[in-house]
Amino acid sequence: MGKLVIFEGLDGSGKGTQTALTAKNLEAQGLELQQITFPDYESDSSALVKMYLSGKFGSHPDDVNAYAASTFYAVDRFASYKTSWGDFYRAGGIVLSDRYTTSNAVHQCSKLPPMHWDGFLEWLFDFEYKKIGIPAPDAVIYLAVDPEVSQRLMAERYGGDESKMDIQERDTEYLARSRAAAEYCARKLGWYRVECTKTVDGVKTIRSVEEIQKDILGYLKTVL
Repeated sequence: MGKLVIFEGLDGSGKGTQTALTAKNLEAQGLELQQITFPDYESDSSALVKMYLSGKFGSHPDDVNAYAASTFYAVDRFASYKTSWGDFYRAGGIVLSDRYTTSNAVHQCSKLPPMHWDGFLEWLFDFEYKKIGIPAPDAVIYLAVDPEVSQRLMAERYGGDESKMDIQERDTEYLARSRAAAEYCARKLGWYRVECTKTVDGVKTIRSVEEIQKDILGYLKTVL
């Protein structure tokens, strides 16, 4: 089998940017790899995810329970594995993914009381990695961003137009719960934490893309 490396973090943490930059830098080193992202909005397999995020099942994330919502994303990953990157991975290729089962861990745990998180995680990983049969990651890189900075970056992304946000991005209370769940999962599951924010003259801001990338490449030397 190959290597599966996941980039995880809340919205605005720079997962897509860092996944793409890591792919570019590893390819420059002569490594063969494939870059993927979830949800796969270009595939029919993401139909239920798109319905959920657009509010077709309710205007708040909690309107769809953690287990039901998890299946939407899991099916999308299964389809991608079977049709896109599975053969490459099984032949020994390196796969970098922006989000994965780990995103279900973060966003769906947030819908449950903390006392139920361990039970949910046990169910989730058994469901996706054993029953469905997609591979478990070899490493998870958690891009930790202060919630204040994350919210500011998301607002900038949409030019202040909240109508462009999905039901998760609009719900600040839900995002705060997701932050707590992400921190818990990172500690419990041994994810590699990259601190992406810093304070300059009393103002919280994002570290440079290059600084963050340096931390990631240093870690990946131990994985790849």
